[in-house]
Amino acid sequence: MVEIKKDSLEKALSKKSDEKPKMSREQEVAFHQGALNTLINERNEFFKIIQNVEAVMQAHIKRLEELGVKIQVRKNE
Repeated sequence: MVEIKKDSLEKALSKKSDEKPKMSREQEVAFHQGALNTLINERNEFFKIIQNVEAVMQAHIKRLEELGVKIQVRKNE
């Protein structure tokens, strides 16, 4: 997992690295909450995509086994 550096977020919000962000505390809180809500929704959609891909893969594996093809499952390296 990638480490998130809080200082980098502060610098991204300001023009110079030594300046404070030019938004009120409430605006900044709302900004970060909105970003997190968006990222949570994106993560949930990504999980749905992974589930769909897995279901299609399982259907192909099942059919290959019905056709007599032996499937070897590789472990992730």
